Amino acid sequence: MELRFHHGGVNVPDLEQAITWYREVLGFELERTFEIPPANAKVAIVRNGDLRFEIFCKPDALPLPEERRMPITDLNTCGNKHVAFQVDDFEATIIELENKNADIAFIVREDFGKGCFIRDCAGNLIEIVEEPRS
Repeated sequence: MELRFHHGGVNVPDLEQAITWYREVLGFELERTFEIPPANAKVAIVRNGDLRFEIFCKPDALPLPEERRMPITDLNTCGNKHVAFQVDDFEATIIELENKNADIAFIVREDFGKGCFIRDCAGNLIEIVEEPRS
């Protein structure tokens, strides 16, 4: 079985706010929207190049618990942790994220690689990584 990454997804309380955030901060463009009536959810698919991301909005969803908003404390809960996007130049990316007032939760600069965790407009963790040069 050969698998290829198709998309990641998050749930947010405000779909329009999230679409705007993913466009302005990470450069995603809206590809399409649809609804899932049995779940009472609205969905947006956003795209950046070949990368797609799915954003759900369910009006009665519970808010993200505070401990899930930090990379270290999030490890105390089983389940999916985050999605990671790779960049070629982490230092340039972190400057761009800071200039866009991104909510930067954690920065790593180690021999094994550079990266950071940011929070989207709903507090969901997103990792930005640069692979170390061999």
